[in-house]
Amino acid sequence: MYCIQCGVELADGEKECPLCHTRVYHPDIHISEEFPPYPHTRRAAEQVNPRGLLFIITILFAQPIMLSLLIDLRINGQMVWSGYVAGAILFLYIVVVLPAWFHKPNPVIFVPIDFAALGLYLLCIDWTLSGGWFLSFAFPVVGILGLLTTAAVTLFRYLPKAALFIISGLCFASGGFCILLELFISITFHAGRIFNWSLYPAASGTLFGIAFLVIALCRPLRENLHKRFFL
Repeated sequence: MYCIQCGVELADGEKECPLCHTRVYHPDIHISEEFPPYPHTRRAAEQVNPRGLLFIITILFAQPIMLSLLIDLRINGQMVWSGYVAGAILFLYIVVVLPAWFHKPNPVIFVPIDFAALGLYLLCIDWTLSGGWFLSFAFPVVGILGLLTTAAVTLFRYLPKAALFIISGLCFASGGFCILLELFISITFHAGRIFNWSLYPAASGTLFGIAFLVIALCRPLRENLHKRFFL
């Protein structure tokens, strides 16, 4: 005879399991309803503490940062390359792990934080290498991308019914961004001819923007596309 709760083998005269103290069910003995042969409730499954898990993940992110710093100082006597590794790992932690510390992370808040962290990381690289390209290239590019992404996330979050208009605006904005990107590259790195390649993605973005705008404004066309492609 075995315990119905934990499965341990029981002697014939046992009235309860010596391991889990579950009352033994004897098929040939009538048991009153006061003492059911099995427990009413099962033990609740142990839940993992999310804070503890995040703390362990934080330690795992901090470990390669400390190791890279120690190895760099041990070999070179100063920080030569470990700053790039530490900055990259810290940036990845801010993007991936930091929002998990909050119960309901708002992307409208964390997206600007991510781009600000990226800008600071690029600023540190520019300062270390004395490149002189941060203010004329990295800062405007990261800033414009951050503004566009934050605006898109905010609009999609609070105006979901205007998705087609938002996508249309993003298409137009992406085309203009490509033109500005080539302009910043030309000014910073003296690439020579301006508007060499950016006109092609700008034209494509304009065409897609017009197409989504027409679909958003034309209700019969929008309903027809929805029926055919489940959009």
